Amino acid sequence: MPIIEILEAADPRLDLYRDVKDRDLTGRDGLFMAEGKVVLERLFVSEHAVCISVLTTHERLKTLDVSGLASDVPVYVVPQGMMDTVAGFPIHRGYLALGRYAPKQSLTDVLTGPRVRVLALSAIANTDNMGGLMRNAAAFGVDAVILDAECCDPLYRKAIRVSVGGVLKVPHYRVDDMVATFREYDLTAYALSPSGKTALDEVRPAPRSAFLFGAEGPGLRPQLMAACQTVRIDMHGGFDSLNVATTSGIVLYHMCK
Repeated sequence: MPIIEILEAADPRLDLYRDVKDRDLTGRDGLFMAEGKVVLERLFVSEHAVCISVLTTHERLKTLDVSGLASDVPVYVVPQGMMDTVAGFPIHRGYLALGRYAPKQSLTDVLTGPRVRVLALSAIANTDNMGGLMRNAAAFGVDAVILDAECCDPLYRKAIRVSVGGVLKVPHYRVDDMVATFREYDLTAYALSPSGKTALDEVRPAPRSAFLFGAEGPGLRPQLMAACQTVRIDMHGGFDSLNVATTSGIVLYHMCK
């Protein structure tokens, strides 16, 4: 693991770390930005992503567990002030890394076996919600996450941070047609909605199941709902809905036991 001290903010080796916020939504040549100690340490040992380089300070490096980091990955060490200048805002955590998402298995390979649990997401555009959903997927042992074209990228820096690196523990895949994917992989789909026909407590999930969540507000499109068994969480006093990440935590706890 080469540790490289850099003392010039203009050093080209730092180019991909520049203006972190401005480039968060535009990509970095196919790479993603990870931030924070726990997230970096999960990146180092991820089966679904590889670390390209690390940017930190002398003091932060002392507390970073790099035992899982590949021996040829460069670790750039800079003063805290330079790190803030390069990133474009104060990096209080003092840890950044560039990674490339590269799951070793295809969706077909992942969804083998008699018991499968899939988190399916449609039109989740809020990065905080995406991060919370990916965190719950990791926490409750989901086998894979599938996303439609309307979902934001789970690898946005903020989504990764909110997921506490969960997005690096569970493989995710884009699909063109959610309903066709359910059929192709013989998944019984359960769509969560306040208007669901069956209460969550009454559901005994099929061995191969997918749990579908949509954006807050508009919810799931009717054609998606029609292709699924619809499920609701009964609430007190006529309140009709929960935050989608909160809902997924309740549902995945019940469905993945």
